[in-house]
Formats: sequence, structure tokens, C-alpha cells
Amino acid sequence: MPSQFSRRSLIRGFTAATVTLSLAGGLAACGGDSDAATTTDTAGTVTVGRLSNGAAKETALKVSEVKSISAHLPASLRKSGKLVIGVGALPSGSAPLNFVGSDQKTLTGSEPDLGRLVAAVLGLKPEVRNNTWENLFVGVDSGKVDVAFSNVTVTEERKKKYEFASYRKDNLAFEVPKKSTWNFDGNYENLAGKTVTVGAGTNQEKILLEWKTKLAKEGKKLTVKYFPDQNAINLALSSGKVDAYFGPNPAIAYRARQSANTPNPTRNAGTFSGAGATLQGLIAATAKKDSGLAEPLAEALNYLIEHGQYGKWLAAYNLSSESVAKAEVNPPGLPLTNS
Repeated sequence: MPSQFSRRSLIRGFTAATVTLSLAGGLAACGGDSDAATTTDTAGTVTVGRLSNGAAKETALKVSEVKSISAHLPASLRKSGKLVIGVGALPSGSAPLNFVGSDQKTLTGSEPDLGRLVAAVLGLKPEVRNNTWENLFVGVDSGKVDVAFSNVTVTEERKKKYEFASYRKDNLAFEVPKKSTWNFDGNYENLAGKTVTVGAGTNQEKILLEWKTKLAKEGKKLTVKYFPDQNAINLALSSGKVDAYFGPNPAIAYRARQSANTPNPTRNAGTFSGAGATLQGLIAATAKKDSGLAEPLAEALNYLIEHGQYGKWLAAYNLSSESVAKAEVNPPGLPLTNS
């Protein structure tokens, strides 16, 4: 999924990384939410990149409960014995972040896999629930979801309702047909006269619309178009309906690699921080404000960073360039007004 922005605004002792799925309507349904498909590891192991269909190198990682960390969990969560992980991958997902695996039912990707790793450190059974983007936040708000691992950008606006534990740099990018000679070059003025597609309700949409406003004040035009899913976006790019797609750098890097030997190859035409020109954006585990989860989530992430599982997770998904040295609780986020 894109790094998102709403403008309306893992059994104690970890005996198995087991995730359940109800396929009512299938993971490709157009709305609502579903649970994730069943995947089982041996005790003390989490396998990342399972069924990823080339998006990752399948890697089994040793990780078990760290009681000095799980002791910091809210009592209600320790009692439940499970961590409900929300992912906003409906309707079609976005490789390598979150998508339906090669068995056509299992939710895989870098985001749910990291959620499973964190759950293991916390001694909790991971229960992954797939949602539409908007319903992901509804789930967190209502308490049906404990934490979202879904490429969520830290923003100051979101801090009004949520608390964060950061785990990856948030970089955005422009995807264009390989034959295109256009490049972003870090300058929004290079968008003048272009037609760009972006995901509705996303952080990148906010940034793009701010650039559109700036250009309009300069007497220049930027056209923004919307499509229902990634397949439609890919078709719009290959048919020339749009000049570029503005989205998460990991997904664009993945598609450029996967499309290299196809009739419609794409390439990365430039990146931009998800937090704007003056701040490195960060992706974070997202929980309800005052839930008491951000601190133990950050501790679990830092354990994974310090003991190497984090680096192996990133490497499996070819995302090492977006690593962070430390997980932070509520780090500076995209300002209320930024570009």
C-alpha cells in the first residue's frame, strides 16, 4: 500500500506464527476487511517472504519472546495472548509491501511479516487482518485492531489520534514508462504540464496537491487523476493516459524490476521524502493514542534491529536502503503544512 494519510484526517512463548483467514469474498474484495490466511512456522521461527512470488527471498528467522519487553505490554493485551495486526491491502495490495501470495490466499509482504516478527518478540500470537485503507484506521480507532503495520507515514496530524514506533524510512517516488525522458529531479516545478496519478487519501496525495496549488499560483497546470487500483494505474501508465504515478518507493522499485523484460517496462524517475523537503519521512507501527503500545513496540523493533533479524527482513525484501538505526516513539512527522 501507499504510505497513507487520512486527510479527514505477533501465543505467549510464541509457539507458532499462525495467522487465520476468513475468505469471505476473497482478499481481492473491494471493501471491508478480512483475516489473513494461515501460515505456520516451527516454534521460535518466523519465515519472511513466504509465498511472495519473487518479491522477497524466503528467509526463516529465529525469534522468541523477550519477557523483559513483553512485560511492558498493557495488561489487557498480555491477557488476550494475541496481537491483532492491521494491514490495509484491500482491494489489490501493493508488492512488496502487502499483497496476496502465490497461493492466492495468504497475505504476505514486508509489512505483515514485520508485524509477525514483532509479535514473536512480544510473546503474542499474530492475527493479521486485511482491510481497505480507510477501514484500517477505523479498526484501530475501534480497538478491533491493536496495531497497523501498513506503510503508515508518521504525521503530526495523525499524532492527534495515534501513537507511533518507527521502523523504516518513508521515501516516495515517481514511476514512469521506461521510454519517458522526464525526471522529477527533486523540483516540483518539473511537474508543470504533467498528468500524474496518485492514491486517494494518501500522504503522497497531500504532497502532490500542495504542489498543484503552488503551480496554479504560478500560472502553471498539474493534472491529478485517480484510479481504483494498481492494475488500473499500470494500464494508465502504459497507455499514456498519465505521465507518472507518485507512490511508495519500495513498490515502484519492485515494479520496475518485475517489468524490465515486459512490453511495458517502467523506471524510477526520482524520489522525495514522505515528510517533505526538510525532513526524512518515517514509516511506523501505528496504535491508538494512549494505548500504551508504542513503547513496547519500539522496544521489540529495537531488539530486532540489535539482534539482526531486522536487517535480514529488509534484505529479504530488497529494502535495505530504507533501514533506520533505531526505532523511535512518536518521532517528528510530516508537518501540518508541508511540501
